[in-house]
Amino acid sequence: MTTTNTSSGGNTAAVKSLVPARMDRLPWTRFHWSIVVGLGFSWVLDGLEIQIVASAGYQSSLGMSSAEVGAAGTVYLLGQIAGALFFGRLADKLGRKKLFILTLAIYLVASAIAGLSFSIWFFYIFRFFAGMGIGGEYAAINSAIDELIPSKYRGRVDIAINGTYWGGAALGSFANIFLLNPDIFAENIGWRIGFFLGPILGLGVIFLRRHIPESPRWLMTHGREKEAEETVDDIEARVEREGGELTPVDDSQAITVKATGSIPFRQIAHVLLKQYPKRTLVGATMMITQSFLYNAIFFTYALVLQNFYGTSPSSTQYFFFPFAIGNLLGPLLLGHLFDVWGRRKMIFLTYGLAGVVLAVSAVLFQAGVLNATTQTIFWCVSFFFASAGASSAYLTVSEIFPLELRSQAISYFFALGQIAGAGAPLLYGILVGDGSDRGPLSIGYFVGAGVMIIGGVVALIFGVDAERKSLETVTAPLSLVTADKT
Repeated sequence: MTTTNTSSGGNTAAVKSLVPARMDRLPWTRFHWSIVVGLGFSWVLDGLEIQIVASAGYQSSLGMSSAEVGAAGTVYLLGQIAGALFFGRLADKLGRKKLFILTLAIYLVASAIAGLSFSIWFFYIFRFFAGMGIGGEYAAINSAIDELIPSKYRGRVDIAINGTYWGGAALGSFANIFLLNPDIFAENIGWRIGFFLGPILGLGVIFLRRHIPESPRWLMTHGREKEAEETVDDIEARVEREGGELTPVDDSQAITVKATGSIPFRQIAHVLLKQYPKRTLVGATMMITQSFLYNAIFFTYALVLQNFYGTSPSSTQYFFFPFAIGNLLGPLLLGHLFDVWGRRKMIFLTYGLAGVVLAVSAVLFQAGVLNATTQTIFWCVSFFFASAGASSAYLTVSEIFPLELRSQAISYFFALGQIAGAGAPLLYGILVGDGSDRGPLSIGYFVGAGVMIIGGVVALIFGVDAERKSLETVTAPLSLVTADKT
């Protein structure tokens, strides 16, 4: 249903639309699974990419020092931040579909070319561009997923998809066992094959994405209401063909919006700092705390196992598997509770329990009663909860800000979290030391636990009850026309 009015303030047309209500009442069908697979696979690729690069099989071939290997991770991180900020704004301006195809293509090409590297500088350049592609994915994909998935399922789907990063990490770790084995592949060949794994898998994903529609919500707020209605018509027809039953949508559920163009930075600052300061606090706190904890533990777990428990570098991959599986299972098993029990309660519980388990492990670690296996078990349990909480951080910043700057909001908080967490690996690496003193690292674990608990408390107090609600109910679009404006 579309009704056009002319605003008394000018020639800008306003449209009365049922697009959001029609999208939210859709039953779950194969159409939604195609979105999950087509858009969600990016996180698998990111996890695969990180784990392959973290193993540094390229170090000898490119003649890199340990510092230069570490710099490769920093370059990739900087690329992610730049990509999120640059492509996040474009996704709000040009549309979700154009960007989630472009960013994936950039990642695939850059990652493959990095596998052909012949020097450090060449490697750095294409690691940066690969990071830009993945950073852009975080902004464009989370926006598209939340706008296409019905409100009843939005929480569990978004959280589960973000959690699949760890499925990719486990896959990368498994691949490294073979690719970095000199008895199977030459030293200068195995790591290059690893860099081609993501692009090869991603080619099929690009094909799937070509058939995913543009967000009707984005079309609706950008003066393309007719196209938005036609897109929903096509989606409804497909849902019915796949066996879904459609319920009528009452006209009372319609909203009236005006087309918007690019949102100026002054208005964005007003929305974040003046209109929704508490929501900005929640988003920033959640992203910073989870990023700090993950970077602190993930990038130093191998050092802890080797320096305190005497494991060999070659056995680290085997300890990583349960760690990755715990991180994967958390979002998959707990995600639906964010829709049933509610966002604030579940964020508080997942962040809080992750912190409590880590604090208990810190006590036992200091007492010297843990071994490599039991230490890994504690990490698995802690990050079972932390992973679900961390995934909900992306869901939260996507839901609690207006549609017209959703992708940008994700990019800003993603960049903030990455910057804040960037120093954690260095700090905790110093705390690990040579393994002769458990005290500093024990304190570090207590700090990490406290940081997570604080994040949960902030979300409980200032968070938003967004479960099972339309995105437009959670946060009114900037383009919304209220009765006193018409």
